[in-house]
Amino acid sequence: MFTQSVIESLGYYVYFLQDPFDKEVFYIGKGVGNRIFDHLECAITSDLESEKLDRIREINNKGGLVEHFILRHGLTEDMSFEVEAALIDFVGMKNLSNLQSGHNSSDYGLKTVEEISSMYQAEEFAAEDPVILININKLYDRKMTEEELYQATRRSWVVGERREKAKYAIPTYRGLTREVYEIQNWVNVPEHGPRRFEFSGILADEDVRQKYRYKSIKKHFPKGAANPIKYVGLD
Repeated sequence: MFTQSVIESLGYYVYFLQDPFDKEVFYIGKGVGNRIFDHLECAITSDLESEKLDRIREINNKGGLVEHFILRHGLTEDMSFEVEAALIDFVGMKNLSNLQSGHNSSDYGLKTVEEISSMYQAEEFAAEDPVILININKLYDRKMTEEELYQATRRSWVVGERREKAKYAIPTYRGLTREVYEIQNWVNVPEHGPRRFEFSGILADEDVRQKYRYKSIKKHFPKGAANPIKYVGLD
């Protein structure tokens, strides 16, 4: 644990946790004081479960010690948010045990130059058909194939009966629509939960794709929105 004099010198900082065996960075965070050590203490003293805590316990059980690194210190709180977010974007959520992406990552986070152009030139999404928007931020990967994008979009979601009224399913990622699928049917997947469903579908006609792809959906998913599902044009 840091002494008080160290804490006062550090200010806000950005840190990461590294596996001592394979040298893999598995968590990135920001904090003040002894925040960097809280994860280890929580893994040891609590029964809480998470990918991060399980990784720490696994390291401990193998006789290792989690390696703690401070990447930047002497920051303001706002600066620490930005550095943390940039690091998470660079390493990638799929490679980390973080539960959430970085601060303001949807607006200002990692994007291709094409996405930047689309983001600032994109028309606002307007549904002329009954659609269901599905936020797949956690699942999206720029290197994913068309089939992987379809699979990430179709399964498995907590959706109500309104799902049956939707004609198209549209995956979204970081403020933009990405593809359009014509829904053929929904089926319950009880192994994933009693209220979870997945759909089968096909790629929408090209004129429909041109109409709905790469449109801004910010008004439908405001900052802090937790529900990945949004019905549009179903009323």
